[in-house]
Amino acid sequence: MLPEKELIQQRKNKLKFFKQPYKYRYKKTHDAAEILKKYKKNQKVSIAGRIMSLRMMGKMSFGHLQDFTGKIQFLVIKDKINDFEKFKKLDIGDIIGINGTVFKTKTKEITVQAKEITLLTKSLRPLPSEWFGLKDAETRYRQRYLDLIVNKKSREVFKKRTEFIKNIRNFLEDNGFVAIETPVLELKTGGAEAKPFITHHNTLDINMYLRISLELHHKRLMVGGYEKLYEIGKVFRNEGMSTEHLQEFTLLEFYWAWNDYNSLMDLVEKMYKDAIKKTFGTLKIKYGKNTLDFSKKFPKYDYVTLVKKKTGIDLLKENIKEKLVKAIKAKKLTKDIDLDAGLGRITDQLYKQYIRPKMIQPCFLINHPVSVSPLSKRMGKNPFLTERFQILMVGSEIGNGFSELNDPMDQKERFEEQEKLRKSGDEEAQMMDEDYIKALEYGMPPTAGFGIGIDRFLMILTNSESIRDVVFFPIMKPEN
Repeated sequence: MLPEKELIQQRKNKLKFFKQPYKYRYKKTHDAAEILKKYKKNQKVSIAGRIMSLRMMGKMSFGHLQDFTGKIQFLVIKDKINDFEKFKKLDIGDIIGINGTVFKTKTKEITVQAKEITLLTKSLRPLPSEWFGLKDAETRYRQRYLDLIVNKKSREVFKKRTEFIKNIRNFLEDNGFVAIETPVLELKTGGAEAKPFITHHNTLDINMYLRISLELHHKRLMVGGYEKLYEIGKVFRNEGMSTEHLQEFTLLEFYWAWNDYNSLMDLVEKMYKDAIKKTFGTLKIKYGKNTLDFSKKFPKYDYVTLVKKKTGIDLLKENIKEKLVKAIKAKKLTKDIDLDAGLGRITDQLYKQYIRPKMIQPCFLINHPVSVSPLSKRMGKNPFLTERFQILMVGSEIGNGFSELNDPMDQKERFEEQEKLRKSGDEEAQMMDEDYIKALEYGMPPTAGFGIGIDRFLMILTNSESIRDVVFFPIMKPEN
């Protein structure tokens, strides 16, 4: 094969054979999938798309044209189209319009016999071989447009992404939730433990943060009288990258007045099952070597009980940092645990190392310690614990919800503890937000709130190897 530079020049040389190789419009009457689904012999159609294969055979040529809905075969016979010589100047990758009639070949393949072919856009770069596809992951992420052209699986994954988000929205709106929008730029970040991105507002000459969560603005709206609201939007966390983590990702959060985490768990389980069934047609989803069964009732596991079972540490007794550090050392569990961190961070590291990786089938982990839940309501029977749950599967967190803390004095004390952690060097600890405290002082009704990273969930549901496979344009390190 010739070097790419020469192939590009060859294609450029063909431009002179076409009066206008980049058309303004084309009247398309049918999609490929529509013709294939509703076959009508001798039906007149006008289709448009990209040439994906081309077999020149003297006076007759077969090819395949691909549009957003799929791929369909076309036939060109020299004596039955407008300009066969121009047709021979076309290349795989060119975008064309075909006016013709539908028939079936001897092998029963539905085909469009062309009467007129119009070049709509000349492709100057050769496509990768459709047979071998585009395998290199980094190229697929950097050149998603190319990935979508040649890899059917990628096209299907992103179609499922659109369907899944639509089904989530439909479920929430059918249950009375109202879609809202909140700011991306904030003076204070909150709602999660994460290091924020910092930017500068030139007109006001102040530094601002890209939001790490949607939570605190949502709960301000609950104070203002909203009872059911949701938002699906981008959030930004300036932390590590992995197959499950991106610094920019899509977050769903919703809030529900007059309810607690018990009724919230019921609603979320219904939402998951409804969206999965409508999107994928089944409640049994294959991910890697596991088959996740969403048809069963999600079991509930107690956070403190599991930690004690897996590590021998009782978090109800070891409830201050010094005691917990001593217990960890005694149990020889110090590997990959930062004992200089705060109580909540140490507790969270224990959970992530010894509990989360072992949770495979969809389940609820409930009743987290206050130290790892700065925005969650305390349990009435045990103020050391909170009314919180996480949805876990295949060793990952796929949802987080709780009875929202609406006591302004308790909330202020927790913010103050978080501020101490920030001052001691914990860049992920939450900031004091005086305006949010002021909002709570006006009164927020009993409220349940939930959040989920859509991208990570879709990675699992589509059996993808990386979160980058379900994001159109993931952040990548620049080349050179």
